[in-house]
Amino acid sequence: MEKLTYQEEEAMQAVWKTGEANVKAFLENMSEPGTPYTTLASTIKNLEKKGFLSSRLVGNAYLYRAKISEDEYKKRFMSSFVKDYFADSYKDLVNFFVGEKKLTASELKEIIDLIEKPGSDSSSH
Repeated sequence: MEKLTYQEEEAMQAVWKTGEANVKAFLENMSEPGTPYTTLASTIKNLEKKGFLSSRLVGNAYLYRAKISEDEYKKRFMSSFVKDYFADSYKDLVNFFVGEKKLTASELKEIIDLIEKPGSDSSSH
């Protein structure tokens, strides 16, 4: 799947928040108020073309719904991000945040506890 632009990600956030609905309902759930209806409608159409949304005609209005869950998008986005910016190394990603003082020792301990928790899947990066 293609990467989304900032505007497309904002629209997808509204779709995930709203569920199946029309453009007007998505507009009401945009995190940045003031987005013109026509801009959002165009973005929604682009998202459908890219395969992120599907639509169905109900009466005289199209209802759109996400074809990919927010969690699935996050997984794909993060995998691509780590591959592109951290040579596919999650360790390098963590080291970056430690170096930038974005993670504390106690937060790292929490992460280690999550990894070591019985039943967790620590086989992936």
